[in-house]
Amino acid sequence: MRLLRLLFSLWYRPTVEGLHHVPRHGAVVIAGNHLSFYDSVVIPLVVPRRVVFLAKAEYFDRGRLRRWWFRTTGAVPVRRGDAPAARAALDTALDVLAAGGAFGIYPEGTRSRDGRLYRGRTGVAWLALTAGVPVVPVALTGTGALPRRARITVRFGAPLRCTGLPGDARARRAATDEVMDAIAALSGQERVPRYNTVP
Repeated sequence: MRLLRLLFSLWYRPTVEGLHHVPRHGAVVIAGNHLSFYDSVVIPLVVPRRVVFLAKAEYFDRGRLRRWWFRTTGAVPVRRGDAPAARAALDTALDVLAAGGAFGIYPEGTRSRDGRLYRGRTGVAWLALTAGVPVVPVALTGTGALPRRARITVRFGAPLRCTGLPGDARARRAATDEVMDAIAALSGQERVPRYNTVP
């Protein structure tokens, strides 16, 4: 991974801001906007600790390089539209956090195809509230142009502490909105007050 980080840094020369907000140790949720498949490549390459993401199950079935990457980074496969599988994936995320790991999630649920920031789904708040861990917001720009050489910016914000009970829908919604507000402030994206749909 060290060599990949070096090559990525030399080729793309990403601008990384606020990396000090990501704790070097201990459980944390990293929540970001989602512009590209490559977001889950960029974040693990700029953060100096392992970050485990949810990834579409299809990524583990096709494309040798893609399969290798997601297995190497410990990504958790999830099948879209399968509620029991989604719940099992969140349980796996809790295991990662219980072990003191960093877990990455995109609250929008799927990539933004028009570059706008959509309403966040409340799984991010459920994870943070259930595990009792901070959420570090992150905004990516330029990743939609990858793998072509592009100007990439990765901007981390100050950790957020969600409050309330995980079973309280209002608390989850409020905490999720707080996370999305922080991401929007970092990214400067236009907001969309509805959920993004899976194509």
